[in-house]
Amino acid sequence: MENLKIAVIGCGSIAKNRHLPEYEMNKATQIVAVCDIVQERAKESAKTYNAKAYTDYKQLLQAEGIDAVSVCLPNYLHAPVSIAALEAGCHVLCEKPMATSTEEADQMIAAAEANNKKLMIAHNQRFVSSHQKAKKLIETGELGKIYSFRTTFGHGGPEGWSADGKESWFFDKERAFVGAMGDLGVHKSDLLRYLLGEEFTEVAGLVETSAKDHADVDDNAVCVLKSESGIIGTLTASWAYNALEDNSTVIFGEKATLRLEEDPTYSLVAQYTNGEVVRYELGQIQSNDEGGQTNTHVIEYFVDAIVQDFEPVINGEEGKKSLQVILAALQSSQSKQFTTLK
Repeated sequence: MENLKIAVIGCGSIAKNRHLPEYEMNKATQIVAVCDIVQERAKESAKTYNAKAYTDYKQLLQAEGIDAVSVCLPNYLHAPVSIAALEAGCHVLCEKPMATSTEEADQMIAAAEANNKKLMIAHNQRFVSSHQKAKKLIETGELGKIYSFRTTFGHGGPEGWSADGKESWFFDKERAFVGAMGDLGVHKSDLLRYLLGEEFTEVAGLVETSAKDHADVDDNAVCVLKSESGIIGTLTASWAYNALEDNSTVIFGEKATLRLEEDPTYSLVAQYTNGEVVRYELGQIQSNDEGGQTNTHVIEYFVDAIVQDFEPVINGEEGKKSLQVILAALQSSQSKQFTTLK
């Protein structure tokens, strides 16, 4: 089989640090085209990866006979560009949050089905070693009944690593639709759904803009979540953790507590109620702090799904469910009431 022809649409930081280098590393893919409305940016990526530069994604989709596309654009463009790529016969890997509404998510899912193409959402937290190990421990009953959790994703904000710094689309409600909750919170709603193996039914959110003068989207959010079996806990997303990034999760069970990505050396610490403590060194979670050149395994998995023809675990339906938790938190913050998820 020939290499898959890949196009990356959007050449900002996430494309530069994750998608492009990971496609380049993959023996089954060839980066054929890149696209960005900033011509210089498109040209720079094209030169680095020996690809063709475009400023118009429609032109690219028409001209290149692409097999698969990464959509690395501002949030408001995720749905329209993903749908256009699916209709052009491409498999699509879309950055998170997959869309800005449930309706958009449904349209993306429908386009993937209608064109018999794969749609995957880039929720990379599921591929982190400590998270995968924790899921196994939970599934095998090592924790007994799960009672509660807390999960946090916070850093100093996109200024430091976004291609446009303070001028970034991340801070603009028109293009981003949602701030820290879409950038970071949706990662954690997806992770919790993955770890607990169940859906959330109720969400309360306090979603604020308090740290960034130049933002008209949320930069600090704390949510309370309740799952279908009655597990309750908190999810925090913030662009106001200025000193150090926090990407930790703690799961409290009947027989043990799991601490994920809390200790700098041991990415998973299991503390048992009988006093035993097991520390796992499983390698570090990818971070924006170290230049970000770590393999997230997202591209690898997406390519495998195409080549081996299986449905990606994080398909459109999964992406939608993780998005719905965030939408519910926003709704709750506005209404000052719990939001119930169907």
